[in-house]
Amino acid sequence: MRSFLFILFILSAHPSFAQRIYTDNKKDSTPVVTKKPITNKYDSATKAHPPRAAAFRSAVLPGWGQVYNKKYWKVPIIYAALGVTGYIFIDNIKTYKEYRFAYAARYKAEQPFPDSTDYFKLKDLYKLISPESIRAARDRFRQYVDYSALFFIVFWGLNVVDAVVDAHLKSFDVSPDLSLRIKAGHSQMAETDGISLVLSFRENQNSKIKNKK
Repeated sequence: MRSFLFILFILSAHPSFAQRIYTDNKKDSTPVVTKKPITNKYDSATKAHPPRAAAFRSAVLPGWGQVYNKKYWKVPIIYAALGVTGYIFIDNIKTYKEYRFAYAARYKAEQPFPDSTDYFKLKDLYKLISPESIRAARDRFRQYVDYSALFFIVFWGLNVVDAVVDAHLKSFDVSPDLSLRIKAGHSQMAETDGISLVLSFRENQNSKIKNKK
């Protein structure tokens, strides 16, 4: 009797054990889906080509940031602008010093106890002009020196800004998903006929395939 009950217990436990193994194998065979980390194309491109590096290069040496951005055609334009303003700055300083020296020489030569040492060093042009005219010209060229220095600094700063903008645009998305086209026809919004610019965004094909799956 005991042996019969033992055999009956073994037979009743066998199906449940087999079912448990089957369910465990079924769980293990389920594919595990791992999500790939989403990467930002703009951030990765910015790290590879940082605008800060372009700004530093252009601030140290004009045109270096443009070379870093591979905009070689801008380098001659930058040096032409800086060269012209630099030449004007130097020429204004030279003329200002001449007028300053001429005014000082004329002033000392016309005092009650004149000092004509510097007067004989003057050009004939400065001997014919009145001291008031020389002083006015001196003050005017002093302003020209300030203006030319300001323009030189502005062009240097524009060189840095241009390098930073180009570095940012290098990581800008200009993929085929973006399109800009000119369209002629009737505008319902303006209720008139004319030409309009249409900017369209197309869905990425990879995202369509994933959605279908």
